[in-house]
Amino acid sequence: MTASPPRSILPSLTAAEARHSRKLAQLIATQLAAAGGWLSFERFMELALYAPGLGYYSAGSIKLGRSGDFVTAPEVSPLFSRCLARQLAQVLAITGGEILELGAGSGRMGAVLLGELAALDCLPERYAILEVSADLAARQREALGALPGALRERVVWLERLPAEPLTGVIVANEVADALPCRRFRLEQGRLAELGVALTGPGGATFRDEPRAAGEDLTRAVAELGATLSQPLPEDYQSELCLRLTPWIATLAQCLSRGLLLLCDYGLPRRHYYHPQRTHGTLRCHYKHRAHDDPYINLGVQDITAWVDFTRVAEAGLSAGLELAGFATQAAFLVALGLEARVAEVPPRRRRCSLSTPIVPRRRRGRAGSRTICART
Repeated sequence: MTASPPRSILPSLTAAEARHSRKLAQLIATQLAAAGGWLSFERFMELALYAPGLGYYSAGSIKLGRSGDFVTAPEVSPLFSRCLARQLAQVLAITGGEILELGAGSGRMGAVLLGELAALDCLPERYAILEVSADLAARQREALGALPGALRERVVWLERLPAEPLTGVIVANEVADALPCRRFRLEQGRLAELGVALTGPGGATFRDEPRAAGEDLTRAVAELGATLSQPLPEDYQSELCLRLTPWIATLAQCLSRGLLLLCDYGLPRRHYYHPQRTHGTLRCHYKHRAHDDPYINLGVQDITAWVDFTRVAEAGLSAGLELAGFATQAAFLVALGLEARVAEVPPRRRRCSLSTPIVPRRRRGRAGSRTICART
């Protein structure tokens, strides 16, 4: 992989970040050597993001906000969460039960949701959070700890998904795009899997290493290609998240009645794998700069790929869910009264002024919200 032009303007790592990155690089190099000198990109991404104590989401670095790497919609304005609360209230009014939020960020979305749901007189019995990042969990406890007691006492943190299916809503904002993915390339009519190898003996720096695709990836790419209106061209490179299907199936098992609501950056399959999108959607984020080199800043930068929403829908249907709706995020929010909520805000507060520039993560992507309703 060659570095994108933005890499030249990436801020330098601090001494502590550099030490952390070297430790993770050494761990990955050790596992790579034990695997015979090659790892799938899926495994590399898993280690880079989730290795205990070292991965980006399992270590203690600040991720969201001015001093982090990116911002998400709930961090920019409470309007996103206020609109979302109206969708959740519609479901809870029918089903009752609780809300489970996966990957709750700074906790700001949960705090606004609970306040808005209280105003709508439609509070959940419980607001549960499943969070893999210790840093973010601490920030969530601080944000939600400031709520009035009647709201604060409804919030709990889980270490794993509930053992018993719940009634209510499972919501995940920008979670699916952090699932580790496989990468592939079409070369001279043959399918290759893009994995990871060391750049040289005795080191801990990495590079792309293609090899003949195995049976599972070959079958998955063939199945994907059969659903497209035209074949993928030569020298085409992209990603494929095989973990989406079992992830959705697991969430479906956790939901006895209610809604699974996913908000993320991605595309329907025919757009995701468009013949002109020849280099996929893999992106990295460090200190509010986006680039495409996952092999630097290990453990201190985000790695993400857009979501194939068609695969999400297929996975939900296969798991016994019903597809309740799919929309761009803009259409989703407008339908939930965004314009009315904006009109309620005093004009002097409608503009956001920051001393340092912050841009939303995946700003080049298309935001989409997929809702899947299960066994209602």
